[in-house]
Amino acid sequence: MSELKNKHLLQLFYRESDRVRLLELDTLPEPTGEERKVMQDWLATKRSFTVDEIATQAWVKTCCAGNTTEIYLHPDGSLEEYALFKRTRATGEWQLKDGLLTLAVQKDGDRYVSTVVANKLSSIHSAIEAKNGQVYSYLKVAQTRQL
Repeated sequence: MSELKNKHLLQLFYRESDRVRLLELDTLPEPTGEERKVMQDWLATKRSFTVDEIATQAWVKTCCAGNTTEIYLHPDGSLEEYALFKRTRATGEWQLKDGLLTLAVQKDGDRYVSTVVANKLSSIHSAIEAKNGQVYSYLKVAQTRQL
């Protein structure tokens, strides 16, 4: 597993664990002995995405602030994102690397990059989003068809 993947997993673990805060990748503390055990249990609920499941459906992305969008990932690596109710359109690209799904969207002069970690137990996945290179939000990203 790459060092970058490990950092993304640790960042998401800290958000989904008792720490419940967003931390920048370069400021992540090493997990304590007890946290390592809890993290191993947490990791057992995660999996890698496969290329076959990426571009075969629409996705729904939502954040704590209530913003919800519909995303279409195209086989050529491009994506379209639509505000769920206003239908405003944004574009970007997606990439699958080391089992993590990265979504990069240009919207209103800002660049949003989300690293999505697949969930083994459901088709609702988790992500941390950066806005213009700074940690910004915790997201849930759902596949609209069952695996």
